[in-house]
Amino acid sequence: MKRLCIALLLLLAAAPVLAWSGKVVGVTDGDTLTVLRIQGEKKEEVKVRLYGIDAPEKSQPFYAQSKATASALVFGKVVDVQAKGKDRYGRTLAEVISEDKWSLNRALVWYGMAWWYKKYAPKNKDLEKLESEARKAKRGLWTDAAPVPPWQWREEHKKKTSAAATESLILRGEAVQGDVLHSKALRNEA
Repeated sequence: MKRLCIALLLLLAAAPVLAWSGKVVGVTDGDTLTVLRIQGEKKEEVKVRLYGIDAPEKSQPFYAQSKATASALVFGKVVDVQAKGKDRYGRTLAEVISEDKWSLNRALVWYGMAWWYKKYAPKNKDLEKLESEARKAKRGLWTDAAPVPPWQWREEHKKKTSAAATESLILRGEAVQGDVLHSKALRNEA
């Protein structure tokens, strides 16, 4: 019985998530959309993170162009959402397919408006090839001499933000050791 339960769980875990259709009602940035999913009388706005790609962050070069390209391609249109799971923020990870049957994820990489996100889609040879072609053709962000991938930019930005916050605390007479804040206001000194 235990083996049967394990086999069923593995089978269910391996089963693909069903695709669904909806209208794109928002474009947050080059790799995140809001899709209105309608099931009978039920309407639900679903945040969709495009699977396998990473677009420039708000403070990065090509952010506006990436967002504008995604908007021009799908905003206000009905798309198929081929869900692959959820990310750590609860967004649906998916490949988004237009009514004309092309992939938004792939189109953004081809236009040079997003990177192939190797960390999360390491076996996606289509995205790898499209990014290589965009680099060679110097499309979009590849016109920049040294474009910084968003995952690297986020890591550098996090370090800078953390360092600036620590410096601010020290300037106010507070110190941080590990995860513990040591403040004059918190000390019981007579």
